[in-house]
Amino acid sequence: MTTIDAAPTGRATPERRAVEDPPTRVDRIFGFATSGAGVVVFGLLVLIGTFLVLRANRTFDSQGLDFFTRVEWRTEAGRPAEIGVLGLLAGTVIVALIAVTIAVPVGCMAALYITTYAHARLRGILTSFVDLLAAVPSLLYGIWGFLFLGNQIVPLSRWLNRHGSWFPPFRTTPEAQLTGSFFIAGVVVSLMVIPIITAVTREVFAQAPAGEKEAALALGGSQWGMVRRVVLPFGRGGIVGGAMLGLGRALGETIAVTLLLSQTPKLSMRILENGGGTISGFVAQRAGSDPVTVSGLMAAGLVLFVLTLLTNLVASTVIARSRSGAGVDA
Repeated sequence: MTTIDAAPTGRATPERRAVEDPPTRVDRIFGFATSGAGVVVFGLLVLIGTFLVLRANRTFDSQGLDFFTRVEWRTEAGRPAEIGVLGLLAGTVIVALIAVTIAVPVGCMAALYITTYAHARLRGILTSFVDLLAAVPSLLYGIWGFLFLGNQIVPLSRWLNRHGSWFPPFRTTPEAQLTGSFFIAGVVVSLMVIPIITAVTREVFAQAPAGEKEAALALGGSQWGMVRRVVLPFGRGGIVGGAMLGLGRALGETIAVTLLLSQTPKLSMRILENGGGTISGFVAQRAGSDPVTVSGLMAAGLVLFVLTLLTNLVASTVIARSRSGAGVDA
C-alpha cells in the first residue's frame, strides 16, 4: 500500500503583524500618578503597622502570649499589669457580626428594590436618600442610640429572651439588665452599615446584563425569577464586597460603641445582657493613660489592624472569583 503525500499548496503562511501602541506623554504621567498613589497607600499601611508594633513592643515583652488569651485588663498602680485582648476582641467580633447579620439582608433588599422594582423617579430619590444616610456622622447615630433607640430596643431584647432562650446567645441570668448590651450596640451599628452595603450592591445590581434579564422575562419568568437567576448570581461579588466593607466598618466603629457599652472586657455569648466592650471603644475611653496602658492599647489596636486587613483580603479574593468581579484584578 503506497502513501501519497499531499501536494504543497504553495501559499506562504501569513505573518502576524505586531501592533505597536507607544504610550504618550499623558499616558506616562497618568501611569506614574496611579503607581505613586498605590505606593503611597502601601507605604501608609506599612508605617501604621510599624508604628503599632513599636509602641506595642513593651506589652508583648511583658505579657507574652497571655496577651492574646487573657480576658482581664488591669493596670493599677503598685500591681503587675495584667493586659489581655481576648475579651475586647470577642466583643468587637460579636458587635460586628450582629450588625452585618441585620444589615446585609436589609441592604440587599433595599438595593434590589431601587434597581429593579422602584419607579424611575422614586429610584433617584431613594438613591440620594441612601447616599445621605451614609454621610451621617457616627456620633449622631451613637447619641441617637444612647438617648433614644437603646430604650426602644429593650422590649425586643426581653421578647427574644422570653421566646428564644433555647438559642444560647439569647439567654440571660436572672435579674440581668438589658440596657447597654452587645445586641443594642449591634443594632445601632447596623444602621450605619446598611447605607454602605446598599450603595455597593445597588451599583453591582444595576450592571447586571440587560439582555439576560430581558431574556429571562421573555421566556415567561417572573420578576422574582429573573432576579433569582440573573441579578443575584451576577451580583454575588457585590454582595460579598458590600458585606465585607460593612464588616470592616463595624469592626472599627468607635464613637457609637463607646457611648452604648460600658467598655468592660468580658468573654460571654449572652448578647442581651449589659456590659462588654470593643477594642476601638476601649481605646477611645482609655486614651491618654499611663505608658503601660497606652502600650497595651497599641497592642490591641494592632490586633484590630491585622483583623481588618485579613477581612479585606478574604473579601477581595471572593470578589475576584465571582462573576461580577471577573477581570477586575486582571
